[in-house]
Amino acid sequence: MIGFNKPYLTGSETQYITDAVASGKISGNGKYTQLCQQFFEKKYGFGKCLLTTSCTDALEMAAILINIEPGDEVIIPSYTFVSTANAFVLRGAKIVFADSNEQNPNIDTKKLESLITSKTKAIVPVHYAGMACDMDTIMELANRYSLFVIEDAAQAVDSFYTGKNGEKKALGSIGHLAAFSFHETKNIISGEGGMLVINDKKFANRAEIIWEKGTNRSAFFRGEVNKYGWVDIGSSFLPSEIISAFLWAQIERLDEIQKKRKQIWNQYYDGLKEFNIKYNFELPEIPIYASNNAHMFYLVFESLEKRNECIYRLKTKEIHAVFHYLSLHKSPYYKDKYMGDDLIWSNHYSDRLLRLPFYYELSNEDIAFIIATLKNE
Repeated sequence: MIGFNKPYLTGSETQYITDAVASGKISGNGKYTQLCQQFFEKKYGFGKCLLTTSCTDALEMAAILINIEPGDEVIIPSYTFVSTANAFVLRGAKIVFADSNEQNPNIDTKKLESLITSKTKAIVPVHYAGMACDMDTIMELANRYSLFVIEDAAQAVDSFYTGKNGEKKALGSIGHLAAFSFHETKNIISGEGGMLVINDKKFANRAEIIWEKGTNRSAFFRGEVNKYGWVDIGSSFLPSEIISAFLWAQIERLDEIQKKRKQIWNQYYDGLKEFNIKYNFELPEIPIYASNNAHMFYLVFESLEKRNECIYRLKTKEIHAVFHYLSLHKSPYYKDKYMGDDLIWSNHYSDRLLRLPFYYELSNEDIAFIIATLKNE
């Protein structure tokens, strides 16, 4: 059986977890939390980084930081995971769903301005499969209408955007805030885990307070205040040191992991690029301004029926391939609330996109077998 995902362990995870436990500080914001945060700040030029227990938590922190209130509108793509919406719905926001574009599942920036109203407070672009959205256009609109931009970079660790001025920036470093995931299906993992990136300095101090359950506890331990107490709203967003220790083992091998994942992605692409038209599917299209962090490899079929046929054919060979999101505007929870136009490209990817097995230990022989099965050989 070739599974869809298999978490990769570097071998150092248990060593660092043992070290964290032996330190006597396992509740969080200790040695490994700080190592991880400092790594991302230095390597990718991020603003202040705060590890969280999930990407969902990072998005919820972002919603609190920009003071989302009932009646505010937040624009997100319909083709995304429910957490992108939930973080803002929990604060009372109205979600305004944007369509994907024809080239890839990312938000269609050509139609974005038409969704902005006097109630719009934020745009949340999702970098699907680690491919950058058109961030120049998004930031220009945000600046023109005084909106916040929160990058949902759950899948986008070690991925980059090259702007119109030729400057290359890491995804997660462009918006006012950004959220990352270290769920076991991501490039580097901690089982569950995430990170909030604060690029706008005015949010930095408050973010730390929200992170620490609404207290100024971190400032107290740094000796900046002589006692700490409840000073704002917040929650238990800070992960345990055990999660951070696991993540540090992954971070140490990030370059090696990325090299292997890109080899897998290229083997899929090279093996299928001459056959996609014949077998009625499209390969991923990487925009000229985006890099490829090899988060996943997907195919887009000409119809739902063709995708289902392919899933069945792969299953008969014990290959587990899966589709991805269902359009949120058509979900049971939101369909009665949604009053906009039908989002044809979001529906297109919901019905036709198929993700192939993708993980570090996937062998060349496994990939060759999957390719041969796709080609019905």
